[in-house]
Amino acid sequence: MKIEKFKVLLYLKKSGLDKKGKAPIMGRITVNNSMAQFSTKLSCTPELWNPRESRLNGKGKEAVETNGKIEKVLLAVNAAFDSLVEKKIYFKAVDVKNAMQGSMETQMTFMKMVDRECQELTERIGVDRAEGTYPAYKYTRRTLAEFIEKKYHTKDLAFGQMTEQFIYDYQNYVLDEKGLSTETVRHYLAIVKKVCRKAYKEGYSERFLFQHFTLPRQKENTPRALSRESFEKIRDLDIPESKPSYILARDLFLFACYAGTAYADTVSITRENLYTDDEGALWLKYRRKKNEYTASVKLLPEAISLIEKYHDDSRETLFPMMYHPNLRQRMKGLALMAGIKENLVYHMARHSFASLITLEQGVPIESISRMLGHTNLETTQVYARVTPQKLFDDMDKFIEATKDWKLVL
Repeated sequence: MKIEKFKVLLYLKKSGLDKKGKAPIMGRITVNNSMAQFSTKLSCTPELWNPRESRLNGKGKEAVETNGKIEKVLLAVNAAFDSLVEKKIYFKAVDVKNAMQGSMETQMTFMKMVDRECQELTERIGVDRAEGTYPAYKYTRRTLAEFIEKKYHTKDLAFGQMTEQFIYDYQNYVLDEKGLSTETVRHYLAIVKKVCRKAYKEGYSERFLFQHFTLPRQKENTPRALSRESFEKIRDLDIPESKPSYILARDLFLFACYAGTAYADTVSITRENLYTDDEGALWLKYRRKKNEYTASVKLLPEAISLIEKYHDDSRETLFPMMYHPNLRQRMKGLALMAGIKENLVYHMARHSFASLITLEQGVPIESISRMLGHTNLETTQVYARVTPQKLFDDMDKFIEATKDWKLVL
């Protein structure tokens, strides 16, 4: 079908003033030689109406809110028109009107789909999703709402109104205006793509939006582990008894060094997570908060001593609770006390377990992966890059094993 003319005109129906003296805003769609009128379900003070711009004059509350809703109506009309054009069928103005009306009320919209995804995730927490996965969805939803309100002056968009430029503009918004890191933005954009992929698969969107959009490359950070010197400084640090919070922070950190637990797991494990094998060795077995994957590690004597130090039958958890913001501050203080120049953070303990405590002592990386509760071996293999001592030891073993070999050319 050849489109020679397409136009949308908005005008006031001054003969139909309501009790507040406001006039209904009507619309007229023109496609070639056909026309169709429709009601926008909006009204305004006649004196504010600008017929040339099809907008309200001024920056008052009524003008700003009504102009935003007008923009939403026009976007819906144009989206309906574009959808009919893509189908390559013959249509008239009334078809555009029918396709447009009810789209925002009866069809699944973008933000409705985002809300549905968030709701489905909350229902899966504790089943096959960890509680820690929800914040990314929560903040993605919040920034999307802010972005759409600012960019489109509306609270939601039909999938037919969205163009490929949407995700690029959203990416710039969260990177530049919100100041979020590339790693965080990558998660947000992945959720947007996931929502649009589901919308297309379930028939809510006629196009597979953002199918070819490439997520920002994830920065490959080599895990930071303590040097053996720094580890020993923390381990042997003499902390005055007048600073019990620093003693607890140090002990929680050391336990993670000996058992490989993340903060969320260290402060939540209980006596039910301990069990003794047939040989009398004590093991720690727990489901990780991050991914619900089971981690299992045979406890070292140092870790057992820390558990016994804080044993308290009146408390369910093995260790007293120390909230993460407080722990983070205490870690900075411990670094100063020990004379460590490194930026000491709690998660370094988990990395130190993987490198200093296990890998350098000859523990196979497959076993380390199980101890850490990693879902795949590739995640664990990154730790092999942070322990040069292991490389030196392996080379010494290789040289010793091949010292009697003769090179034959």
